[in-house]
Amino acid sequence: MKLEIVAQRLRAMREKANLSQAKFAEKLGNLQQPLYARYETGSLMPSYPLLVRIADFYDVSTDYILGRTDNPRGKYYDADMLTQDERINDFIEMCFDPSTTANAKLKETLKNMIEEKNK
Repeated sequence: MKLEIVAQRLRAMREKANLSQAKFAEKLGNLQQPLYARYETGSLMPSYPLLVRIADFYDVSTDYILGRTDNPRGKYYDADMLTQDERINDFIEMCFDPSTTANAKLKETLKNMIEEKNK
C-alpha cells in the first residue's frame, strides 16, 4: 500500500463530492482540517477506524482507498442476491417458522414485496 495512492483517492473523492477539506473534516466529526490535509498530501496514513468512516461516507470499499482495487465498490456492492426464485424461497423459509398459522400468508407477502422491489 502506497501513501500516494491513498492521498490521491482521498482527494479525488472529496473533490468529486464538492467538499472542501474543512467541510469534509467537519462532516466526519472529531477531525481537524490540518490533520485531514496531511492524509491528502500523503504525509500521514489515516487510522483504520478513520478509513472505515471515510469509506462509509463515500460508499466505497476500504480496498479502493488503499489502492488494492480500482473498483470503488466491492464485488457484492450492486449484486442482486435475491433475484433467483430459489434464493428468494430459501431466504423466506429461513425467516419464518413453518409451524405458524400465518406462515403461508407471510411467505406470499414477503415474496411479492421482494419481486416488486426487483422490477
